[in-house]
Amino acid sequence: MDKATLRAALVQVNAGPEILPNLETAGRLVRDAVADGAQLVCLPENVSLMAQGRDKILARVKPEESHPGVPFFRDLARDTGAWIMTGTLGCLLEDGRVANRAFVIAPTGDIVARYDKIHMFDVDLAGGESYRESATYRPGERAVVAPTPWGGLGLSICYDVRFAYLYRALAKAGASLITVPAAFTVPTGKAHWHVLLRARAIETGCFVLAPAQTGLHDGNRGTYGHSLIISPWGEVLADAGEGVGHIIADLDLSKVAEARRMVPSLGHDRTFDGP
Repeated sequence: MDKATLRAALVQVNAGPEILPNLETAGRLVRDAVADGAQLVCLPENVSLMAQGRDKILARVKPEESHPGVPFFRDLARDTGAWIMTGTLGCLLEDGRVANRAFVIAPTGDIVARYDKIHMFDVDLAGGESYRESATYRPGERAVVAPTPWGGLGLSICYDVRFAYLYRALAKAGASLITVPAAFTVPTGKAHWHVLLRARAIETGCFVLAPAQTGLHDGNRGTYGHSLIISPWGEVLADAGEGVGHIIADLDLSKVAEARRMVPSLGHDRTFDGP
């Protein structure tokens, strides 16, 4: 039976271009969150590496089998007794591209789910920032809901948040909680971060857990911060602002069914002809 309450924490980091120092910082912040009673701790996208440029990324990423972040987070889960959503690790693939991959790890240290980011951030922003994730990363092809003691944990990553159909699919596949680890740019974060995440929670009747990178990184890239915990009714339960650290909230899982009873839109799909 699913547990009725969950103390969830989000870790907010300012990762740099070297893996081991980033892991050390992440581990310390996870332990701080667990000391505050967190049962599930979620970390941001690119938690182990924020490097600017394809060459710099490819010089540092490792295959999953030899990536130092995988045993690090497995050991951390065992040591703390917490469930951990790792944020994403760059895992080198056989074709020379990289998977932007999130892991869900049980307190036993077992990996219970993997998810590769589906939607690639290939954009040119008005301020001159340009990103081409598809030049380095291979998009995933499968939506994933991880089993946890609190129900299904739907997995998504950063730019995925703009594709509402993914979140609807996760909710219909049994998700009560959805994670959105991110490294959102400052311009798009100021304009869209809060409203997109609140919309995804409202549309699905899920709790949304969105841990984020913050501050300036390698290559003078800025990220928005503001890790958010959001209720199924769209209420912001915790906002990390722009600092490094963690936020925490007690989640009443009965609110998922309550929100879906009040607005049962997940059961109101209709087919329709195109315009």
